[in-house]
Amino acid sequence: MNFYIIIPAHNEEAYIGKTLESLVLQTLSPKQVIVVNDNSSDNTLSIVKEYALKHNWITIINTTSSNKHLPGSKIINAFNKGLKNLDENYDIVCKFDADLIFPSNYLEKIAFHFNTNKKLGMASGFCYIEKDGKWILENLTSKDHIRGALKAYRKPCFLQIGKLKASMGWDTVDELLAKYNNWEILTDESLHVKHLKPTGKSYNKASKYLQGEAMYKMRYGFWITLISALKLSYKKGSFKLFRDYMSGYFRAKSNKVNFLVSKDEGQFIRDFRWEGIRNKFQK
Repeated sequence: MNFYIIIPAHNEEAYIGKTLESLVLQTLSPKQVIVVNDNSSDNTLSIVKEYALKHNWITIINTTSSNKHLPGSKIINAFNKGLKNLDENYDIVCKFDADLIFPSNYLEKIAFHFNTNKKLGMASGFCYIEKDGKWILENLTSKDHIRGALKAYRKPCFLQIGKLKASMGWDTVDELLAKYNNWEILTDESLHVKHLKPTGKSYNKASKYLQGEAMYKMRYGFWITLISALKLSYKKGSFKLFRDYMSGYFRAKSNKVNFLVSKDEGQFIRDFRWEGIRNKFQK
């Protein structure tokens, strides 16, 4: 399988070399890796250039955006810049973060899953973070959700969901739209990926309302947003985040922010979410 990998990178000098080294050591080599250097002011560019000189399947492009580290639009805009520089000869397209260390068999195992199940649209491993000298499962990780840090898409699925949305919530709506279009999603618990920088660590303060806005844009409605905001703020250990999420939802509703999905897709998403909530209460 032809793997094309796009890595948006903003000031990742402490991590990007380790990520690229882990891709160099893969038992199944990717066909192309593009690092999108997004307005970095550190040594990210020079580190990637060193790898590009040694491996002709690694390239780098530069783009300029805001210095603010906002989730959603910034990273997907960078991803899309990389996508425009790739040809169409890929089987699997990946959006990877620049702060990951992959086990050497990662791409080989992901390829196995895609080859085994033709209805598999997305796949990934699990993210682990270092705490007190030990690598533990990152608390945002779930067997039912592929983290935004390590997305891998089968080409027809990627195209059918309309590629990636430049918005907070892109890494949830992509899965929901995949399921809407009858694709399956898989997370492989045996693939332990080291996540060197915990999610959200460097996000700008201006991002605090974006999660709630994303729930509105996915047409969750009030009650599902309420439940989702409570669950997410509990996982992150902050009731203040719950207030921010709900404020973001109501701000988006008041401003009539454009939705990310159609009415039919929104109805599917609400039905799917309610089914998941009912199933958890019945266990």
